[in-house]
Amino acid sequence: MAVHLTPVAHSRVQRFVESTPGALGLRFGVTRTGCSGWGHITDLAKDLRENDTVFEQDGVRIYVDADSLPLVDGTEIDFGKQGLSETFTFKNPNAAAECGCGESFTTEDMHR
Repeated sequence: MAVHLTPVAHSRVQRFVESTPGALGLRFGVTRTGCSGWGHITDLAKDLRENDTVFEQDGVRIYVDADSLPLVDGTEIDFGKQGLSETFTFKNPNAAAECGCGESFTTEDMHR
């Protein structure tokens, strides 16, 4: 099991964490949203929650809750420009399909 940051995403998260008092790392998971069912969510982790799995990559910690872990395991998180905004992007091997706008995804077990 793993979640991986590209070098650009790693640098960005590291700067966010270092500039935010009390931040422990990146909180990464999913929430029900959009036309397809699941949307990736990112935030700064301020606490270790029961059932969190914590991945560490070169000093940066990534906190994933137990419900999200099966849906994001193996994901590569990148950071870059999309149009006029800068945002995290995700290569999630668990995503079977994405909606047309790219905001949400489905998994194979949702199609059964």
